[in-house]
Amino acid sequence: MTSFDALKEFKEAGALQHGHFILSSGLHSDTYLNKSIVSMYPERAERLCRALAEILTRNVGEIDYVISPAMGAIIYGYETARHLKTPFMFLERVDGEFQLRRGFSIEKGARVVVVEDIVSTGLSAREAIAAVRKAGGEVLALGCLVDRSAGGAQVGAPIMPLLEMKVEAWEPDNLPDHLKDKPAVKPGSRGLSQ
Repeated sequence: MTSFDALKEFKEAGALQHGHFILSSGLHSDTYLNKSIVSMYPERAERLCRALAEILTRNVGEIDYVISPAMGAIIYGYETARHLKTPFMFLERVDGEFQLRRGFSIEKGARVVVVEDIVSTGLSAREAIAAVRKAGGEVLALGCLVDRSAGGAQVGAPIMPLLEMKVEAWEPDNLPDHLKDKPAVKPGSRGLSQ
């Protein structure tokens, strides 16, 4: 699967959206890649994750576990692990920090790939990678569907995306003119009350 093919999956699902969005990072953008819309269609998620599994296999070799941060990346991590024929686990926030729960654990030195959905600033990915390392895992790479930073995010491990694209994002007090008077929507879940 090429980057063009990956972007086509988002476009055809209606998941490449334009408007005024507040991202999980708190930054504002006029473009949003709605991975939840893509995951409505299992055949799309399957194609994307199969391609991501192929990239990871070529670049990192043997993988003991795939681990994803909850909530948005669980589907993509699970599906990627299925193609890798590798056990899958997910991290959850406990008092603001990612942790393995529900009986999940990894042995010291386990070879782990963290799978994210979309990377913007890399904050969630950095936190997930730190949690895996704290649990004893060796993080080989961060696999993701889309790297919105086009290689600019620093997560503490090599980023292996299906699609890299530079999507502008702005601080809320420094919006471009075309967004200043447009109502903003927050499509993600971070920061919503439980």
